Amino acid sequence: MAQLEQPPAGHGGPGWTPSGETARPTWGWIAQAITGAFVLVLVTLHMIANHFIVAGGLRDFADVVAYLSNPVVVVLEVCFLVAVTWHGLLGLRAVLFDFGLSRRVETAITRVFTVLGLAIVAYGLWLTWTITSYH
Repeated sequence: MAQLEQPPAGHGGPGWTPSGETARPTWGWIAQAITGAFVLVLVTLHMIANHFIVAGGLRDFADVVAYLSNPVVVVLEVCFLVAVTWHGLLGLRAVLFDFGLSRRVETAITRVFTVLGLAIVAYGLWLTWTITSYH
């Protein structure tokens, strides 16, 4: 039976330190895992509601307005927006951090992505409000 080798230093993913010792996962990794689970559930609900039970697989604008008139749907779609945005930006942040950047650059990336994420969610909320105000 082949014995599993320890990953090379710095390439072990969450739970490994550069020296190869186990470590606790970072907040970013934990948030990435949690948002990933939420995205999986919410994208499933979104796909079913918007593409599988709708005639022709797509809603027109009037259908979207009617769909978003249900407050439960609005909450689920806003949660989907937040989870996808957070998950995507955390993933991109993790990729950039794998380049071994300085702490100062990592902090700047985190701040830029925080502002970008807030802007994306704010735009999505504004768009949702704009659409729901048509009825």
